Amino acid sequence: MTDQPETAAHHRPSRRRPARPRVRPISYRQACAYISAHHQQLERPQGHTFSLGLTNHAGNLIGVAMVGRPDARHHDGLTAEVTRLVTDGPRNACSVLLAAAWRVARRMGYQRMITYIRTDRPAAGLRAAGWKVVTETPPALGRNRLSRHRAPRGTGDGTHIHWQVTTEDWRTRTASADRVPRRAREGRGLR
Repeated sequence: MTDQPETAAHHRPSRRRPARPRVRPISYRQACAYISAHHQQLERPQGHTFSLGLTNHAGNLIGVAMVGRPDARHHDGLTAEVTRLVTDGPRNACSVLLAAAWRVARRMGYQRMITYIRTDRPAAGLRAAGWKVVTETPPALGRNRLSRHRAPRGTGDGTHIHWQVTTEDWRTRTASADRVPRRAREGRGLR
């Protein structure tokens, strides 16, 4: 050991970054309570497959993502939908939740995840998480029909943009389905 005096560099205060927000699974009730407290326009969804919460360093919930099955009947069972995504507004919270939801869905066997947002909402979080625009949907006429009365959900008033993220398996599967012989597509079949 040397008897050299310690320099000031040894006693500098630590410049540790604040703890990053953590993603954790949360219950349906916790997610619905957060949505009703922080989002006035949308009601809670009918159900969910799973929900994720984003917590700050103190353990307080700062964002929620709810994932369920798509309402549309034409999906094949390999598609999940982000039905609600609500945050307090911290930077990168949306992209963190979207990326985490996609990781969980892939591990569950889903090959595609979709969501719809209004055109007046920012989409930077979706782009940052690797999602791509599929289509732009015109305003819906409403869900109420003569044969089935439905209460409005507050989501049909405006143009929506359909976003998706897929696995490589999904892309190759849909590309091979597009290469169906012409006779088979016309309903005649091959003989």
